[in-house]
Parts: sequence; C-alpha cells; structure tokens
Amino acid sequence: MSKDQYLSTKLVTVYCDLGSLAIAHNVFLQFFQPKTILCNVMIHGYLRNEWYSEALDLFKMMRSCGLEIDSYTCHFVLKACTGLSNYEMGMEVVKSVVDKQMGREKLLGSAIINFLVRFGKFDDARRLFNRMRERDVVSWNSMIGGYVQASQLNEAFYMFFEMRKCGITPSPITMVSLIQACMRSGDLELGKCVHGFAIELGMRNDILVLTSLVNMYSNMGDIVSARQVFETMLVRNLVSWNAMISGYVQNGLVLESITLFNRLVTSGEGFDSRTMVSLIQGCSQTAHLKNGKILHGCIFRRGFESNVILSTAIIDLYSKCGVLKQATFVFHKMKKRNVITWTAMLVGLAQNGYADEALKLFHQMQVEGVVANSVTLVSLVHSCAHLGCLRKGRSVHAHLIRCGYAFDVVNRTALIDMYAKCGKIRPAELVFNEGSICQDVIIWNSMITAYGIHGHGEQALSVYKQMMAEGLEPNETSFLSLLTACSHSGLVEQGLRLFHGMERYHKIRPTQKHYASIVDLLSRAGRFEEAETLVKQMPFEPGTSILEPLLNGCRTHKNIDLAIKTADRLLCLDSLSSGIYVVLSNIYAQARRWDAVNHVRSLMRTQGLKKTPGYSSIEVENQVYTFFAGDDSHPNWSEISRFLDKLRLEVEASGYVPDTSCVLRDVDEPMKIKLLWGHSERLAIAFGLLSTPVGSSIRITKNLRVCVDCHNVTKYISKIAGRELIVRDANRFHHVVNGNCSCKDYW
Repeated sequence: MSKDQYLSTKLVTVYCDLGSLAIAHNVFLQFFQPKTILCNVMIHGYLRNEWYSEALDLFKMMRSCGLEIDSYTCHFVLKACTGLSNYEMGMEVVKSVVDKQMGREKLLGSAIINFLVRFGKFDDARRLFNRMRERDVVSWNSMIGGYVQASQLNEAFYMFFEMRKCGITPSPITMVSLIQACMRSGDLELGKCVHGFAIELGMRNDILVLTSLVNMYSNMGDIVSARQVFETMLVRNLVSWNAMISGYVQNGLVLESITLFNRLVTSGEGFDSRTMVSLIQGCSQTAHLKNGKILHGCIFRRGFESNVILSTAIIDLYSKCGVLKQATFVFHKMKKRNVITWTAMLVGLAQNGYADEALKLFHQMQVEGVVANSVTLVSLVHSCAHLGCLRKGRSVHAHLIRCGYAFDVVNRTALIDMYAKCGKIRPAELVFNEGSICQDVIIWNSMITAYGIHGHGEQALSVYKQMMAEGLEPNETSFLSLLTACSHSGLVEQGLRLFHGMERYHKIRPTQKHYASIVDLLSRAGRFEEAETLVKQMPFEPGTSILEPLLNGCRTHKNIDLAIKTADRLLCLDSLSSGIYVVLSNIYAQARRWDAVNHVRSLMRTQGLKKTPGYSSIEVENQVYTFFAGDDSHPNWSEISRFLDKLRLEVEASGYVPDTSCVLRDVDEPMKIKLLWGHSERLAIAFGLLSTPVGSSIRITKNLRVCVDCHNVTKYISKIAGRELIVRDANRFHHVVNGNCSCKDYW
C-alpha cells in the first residue's frame, strides 16, 4: 500500500470514529483505485454509523472494479445486509464466502451464523455451526442470541448447556442473551439463577451484564432488585442510567425517575434522547404538565427536537394533558413524521373531543402516503363514533378489513361502539357475531352497552344470559352496562335483581357507579322513596354521580321539594358545576317560579358560570354540519327558515300542539313557540330533509338531552315526511318511525 493510502486509511478511521462520515467519504474519494483495506475501513465506518445502504453500494463498487473481497469485507457487508433486512444480498455474500472457501474462518463463520439466525434460518445456521472445526464463544453466542431473539428459549438454554459441556467459558454477551431469555419468559426465579451464575463467573462488576439485569428486573416488576443492582454498580454508563430511569417509569414510579435524572445531571454524565423519551413518557402517564414542559425545554436546548421518537412522545404528553394547541404546534414543526407520530396526534385529537379535526388529519395523512396501522384506525373509529359519522365509519371499517385488522377484539369492540353510536344496531350485531364466539368479556360488554343506549333492554339481558351460558364471568363493567340498559328501558325489577345479585352470585361489590345507575333507574321511574332509602344505606357518602340522577328524576317528575334538597347537597359538593344550577333553574321554570329562576341565574353569573350551549350535528355527503339554537349562520339559512315555517303548518294541521312548558324563560306564548322552533335539532332535521334523498334516514346527534316538545314534534315530522329520524341525545337513541319512537316516551 502506498504511503498516501496508508495515511488516508488512518484519517478515514478517525473521521468515522468522530461520526464525520461526509469528511471521511471525501478523503476516500481522493483515490481512483483504492485498496481493499481502505474500502473495508470505509465500509466499517458506514456500518458503525448505520449507513447500511452506502456500505452495500461501496461493496458493489468493489466487485465491479475487481477488487479483492476478503473475510473482513464479507463480515461487514453481512452486518449491513442484516441492518437493511436484505436477505438476497446477504446470500450473495455467503455464496462468495463458500466459493472462495473462507467459511472456515471463525470470525466469518460467526458472522454468517448471526446473519442466518436473524432471518430465521436456524436449520442452515445449525448445519454450518456443526461443520465448523473451531467454535469459539462468538459462534456459540450467535446461536444462543439468535434463538433468544426468535423466542425459542428452550433451544437457547440447550445451546448454553452444550457450550458448557464443550468447556467454553461464557462471555458477558452470553449472559446478556440468557438474561434476555429470562425476561422474555417472565420467569423471575430463573432470572435470579442466571444472575447468581453471572456473579460466580466473576461478572459482578461487568457493566453490560449489570445493566441487562436492571432491565430484566424492571421489566418483571421487581423494581427493588433492579434498584439494588443499579446502586451496587461501581461504574455506570449512560445506558445504565437510562435502564434505571426507564425501569422506574415502567413501574409507575415517575417521581423517582425525575429524582434519578437529577442525580444523572449532577454526576456530569449527561443525557441523550433515550433518557428524555422515558421521562416524557412518565409525565404522560401522570399527566404532569409542569415537569413535561421543563423537560421539553431541556430537549429544545440540547437540540433533540429532530428526534422523531422523542417529538412523538412530546405530542403524546401534551395530548394527555389536554394541551392540544401545543401538541399540534410540535406536530407541524416536525420535518419527519412516521405512522406512530401521526397516530399520536390523531389519538390526541380524538380523545380530547376534536373528532372532526382527527378525521381531517387522517385525510392529510392519506394524501401524504402514510400507511395507517391498527391503532390509527381504531382512533378514527372512535372519532366517527363521537361525531356519528356513519359513512366515514364504514370507510374506516373497510380499511380495517383490507389491512387484516378487523377481527382483532379491540377493533371489533370499537366498531360495535361506532355503529351503535351512529344509530345502526344491525351492523353492530353483525360485527359482534363475526367468526367464532369470543372469550373476551370486553366485546360482550360493548354489545350490551349498544343495546342499552338504543333502549333495547331485553336484548341486552339476552346477551348477558348468552354470555353466562358460554361460561364467561361478567365483570364490573358488564353490570354497569346492564343496569344502564335496564334504566333506559324502564326494566326496574330486572335491574334491581341484577344489582342485588352482583355480590351474592358473582362476588362483585357494587361501586359508586353501580349505585348511581340504580338511583337513576328508580328516579326515572318516579320511585323516589326507594331511591332516597338506597342513598342513605350506601356504604359510602353519595357523590355527584349519585345525586345528579336523583336531581334529573326530580326534573322529569316535577318533584320540586326533593329537587331543592338534592341540589343543595350537590352544590355543597361541587359549587362550580353549571349543570346543577341549570337543572335547578329548569325545575323552577317548569313550576313558573320565575323569582327563583332569576335568583339561580344570578348565582351562576356571580360564580362566573355559563350554561353549556345546545347543538345538533348532521352528516350530509361526507361532511358534518353543526347547528346551535337560534342559529342563522348557515349559508342556506333562508331556505331552511322557509322550510321550517312550512313544516310547522303541516305538523299543526296534523294535530301537534306546542308544549311551551319546555321554554324556560318568562316570555309570552308566541315568543315561546318561536323559541321552540329555533331549537338546534329542528334546524338540523330541516336541513337534513332538504339535503338528503327522499325516503332516506336522517341521523342527528345532540350534545344535550332532547326536550319533550322536540321529541313530540319529531314524531309528527317523521310521519309527515315518511322518514326514519334517528336522534342521539346525551342519554340514548331515539328511532322515530311513522310517528312512533323506540323509547316509548321513556327517556
């Protein structure tokens, strides 16, 4: 080799060590006829910096130029092929090794074995391994490590015992593979045995082995042993610190992870993006926004924001904390985004109530050519359920089928929920009945819930009986769904029997949510004495979840005295809940006690509280339109207004008489009637009748409980228009056909 090439080889090595691949590449390009050793150094540099494609390109150039391919070249290129999952290219290298009879060299033989096991070719790897004249610890480690990565744990331990029989002393790499095998098996006792054996081998201070033990104990929930191993380490590197910080986060000890991070910074060791990912995930778990923002500041100052995994974790943090503006800012600032990033943003929008924005983002994701995964699609299903978007929901369902995700239990459960909330119980039944009988109680609960919100209490009870016949044990959620179904269907006695049988037959102690459902059941039926007795006999103090159903029942049955008493108790528990004031105000208004109404509203103003505005939404031609009460902002308002006037004349001619007691304002009768016809669900229905084909169903979603007069007029409209009107309010579904509602006027 010339003196220039020798010096250049040294320079390339140094620049590669420093991560300056571009400079190293420029030095390499100074030679039109580089020697094999210089090419090998350059390939090795690419390999260490994970520039696998560049490593293969240089190898191809060596072959095309007729340069000698030696064992080091093949060794490095096989690693690059593994990094790129390029099996075909790797096999070409193996063929070159066989043709040139280099396969008996220990280093190269181990590299080929490692390559084969990474691609699951264990039989081929085993044959090569058995033919090797000399098998050193590296060869054995390749086989053991390959079996562990493929979760063939018995084979891994068999190879280890064979290795010991051959008198080969295990290396730290061997023990790391065995520790990973224990972690994959979940066998803590076996892990402790391996730990003990590593100490016997003199590895009590080996940083690689001890860090792996910290990981193992953390993953298996033995955080005490993980901490003990970490604290006894004489020397720690950043990987060790990261393992312990991650272990704390995995086991829910987020404050301990922050404390350890402070120790890390104080020690002068520094931190990397992996450290921050664990800490950000910990803040996400606890929704600790303050610590999350501090960590985000550290990330920004260190220049880690370009890290896709870390930025995705930050998006998840802000989404979990409800700070969608900040999450969106981070998302749009990212130059590179993967499917996990898109999914984190979609899930954040969906879980924070921005379902429409989630669907728009999914459209943008498709435009940019990003292929959705199962989690992405499930979050979209939830968004469609929230908005009642049946057409988009069906489209996502079809996407799930094409991707092969449709039969997953979690996805089926989400689809049942989506179809139920879009007013289509039959498709929900079809999803539930797909394939073999599912042994997961979650999917049975979703079907019970679906029947419940549609007022099909008997069908919900039938699913429960079928579930019991299949030998499935109901859980707390099962009974909560069943009690809610009974409440919406007026099945008082059946609900009481289920409630009293929970602990007696299923050893499930009722929670506050179960008591709240029974109070709701009794209050809806006007059985206030029983409801009050139950509240007094509860094993805990009643909270807002129990007293609010009682107050709502008082409103329905106009029990003013009990309503005032219940509202007083509620305000002592939660004086800043606008809903309590609104219900109490409505009860006074129904009784025409306007002085009391004004007093309650004055209290709301003093507290700075506002009533939640009612709105109704409707999907027309794949777009969701939202209407508020008295809303005249729609571009077609004049047409909608004229149609409402025409509709009013037709329903009045058919016998409809306005129930102005639903107008909770002290105004004259004509104004009350005008206000009724400005209710959001009437505007949405009118728009739907104008914008959809004759005879088609119309689906409306309302955020509040539908008022008595709107419920009544909807029945008249359905008969006149010859349409099925499906209204989903805050409580349940109303399927209105030919003047009759599925709720049988019980809601």
